[in-house]
Amino acid sequence: MNESAKFPLRIGAWRVDALAGEISRSGGEPVRLEARTLRLLLHLAARAGEVVSIDELLDRVWAGVIVTPDSVYQAVTSLRRQLGDDPKRPAYIATVPRLGYRMIAAVGPWTDDAAEPAETARQASAPAAPDPAKPARRWIALAAGIALIAILGMAWLFANRHPAGEAVAAHAAAPSIGVLPFLDLTEGMVQEEFADGITEELIGKLSKIPGLRVPAPTASFYLKGKQLAVADVGRQLGVVYVLDGSVRKSASTLRVAARLMRADDGYVLWSETYDRPADDLLMIQDDIATEVQKALTQALR
Repeated sequence: MNESAKFPLRIGAWRVDALAGEISRSGGEPVRLEARTLRLLLHLAARAGEVVSIDELLDRVWAGVIVTPDSVYQAVTSLRRQLGDDPKRPAYIATVPRLGYRMIAAVGPWTDDAAEPAETARQASAPAAPDPAKPARRWIALAAGIALIAILGMAWLFANRHPAGEAVAAHAAAPSIGVLPFLDLTEGMVQEEFADGITEELIGKLSKIPGLRVPAPTASFYLKGKQLAVADVGRQLGVVYVLDGSVRKSASTLRVAARLMRADDGYVLWSETYDRPADDLLMIQDDIATEVQKALTQALR
């Protein structure tokens, strides 16, 4: 498959429009991808079912740019979040330990099947015999429809006059950030408790920033393991920004990566990684949460 992808592709349940730089699902809003994230997705799709090494991704997706493998890890984590993929039970991108990544979702050209159900419906309705009761049913349905429209109109007028409508609008416009549970990307995924602790510490620290609304941990952990795109996360939590991240470990060093994204389009506004010796996990949680709080206070100004 050509990575330039002049025509829309189907990757799992997603429609990928490479020319527009967007992905979308049936009934959902389009999600814009950064150019490099899109190239990563297309390259994995072009090699669907095959293991793609970190070196190959660096060579093809980051061609001409000097970066470390950590950039690949962050990009894959971000892409999984956009796709709503769970690294523990992947439906799109599977990690092959010490080798690379594999696209496991079905990949092919996007086809619009909407015409087929419509044709089937027309064929099914064609031979129907006249029913003398139909006129009466039509009048009943018409009356019910008019009544429903009247009820909805009254509800709309009430909602627009009710003070709560203004309060809800003002509430949604306030600066807000949702913290998603950090992903445990350590070998064997043995640091989940530490990753959850980082998430709770961040929620506590960020909630102390004046004027910033932060959903409670119960709201964030309700989304743990759910396959949701960033835009869907933003709608469910009612926030403008989404913070996510991951935890990895190499020998005695823990690396925590954090990313701040706009919920409406998924663009990354800020990202950083923090390396700490894995000797006092509670101190690391507090230390990194404090560092992220300081950085986001500046980034959100």
